[in-house]
Amino acid sequence: MAELSTIARPYAEALFATAKGNQDALASWSGLVNELAAVASLDDVREALTDPRINKTQRVELFTGLIKSPLSDAARNFIELLVQNGRVLLLPEIAQQFDLLKNQFEGTALAEITSAFALDDSQVQELLTGLEKKFGLKLKPSVTVDPALIGGVRVVVGDQVLDTSVQAQLARMRDTLAA
Repeated sequence: MAELSTIARPYAEALFATAKGNQDALASWSGLVNELAAVASLDDVREALTDPRINKTQRVELFTGLIKSPLSDAARNFIELLVQNGRVLLLPEIAQQFDLLKNQFEGTALAEITSAFALDDSQVQELLTGLEKKFGLKLKPSVTVDPALIGGVRVVVGDQVLDTSVQAQLARMRDTLAA
């Protein structure tokens, strides 16, 4: 969905430029954008926001009424801008782009760690230490368990993948034998 990311990027960049001046503001905007994205991705909300019988003012009121966090004037203006431009349903992509910009600014990245078995905190920390040396970034872990890996781990950091799972090794072996 490169097209969606291209459309969402200017909104994320503008929002990030507004938020990055203050570390507290950056954290609060990050939380708010993720909440907005979660609400915008709900099927009922998507259906209501695309209903042609509802005008743009009603859409803004409907959407802002679903947000639990208090909305600043800037946040309300952002929502109004998205509704006016017909881009409110892009909020999940905007949030993803915003988080990427935030991570770049902070020198961090998300490490999506998938393991065949549950990892305890010490194992995750040990793995992160090695990964941070390899990638040269401070990593924020997101750990999931997938028994289909059979053994080992699969790590995704940005667009880089490190797959040491038994499943990947078996696939490489199969490809080598088939060649």
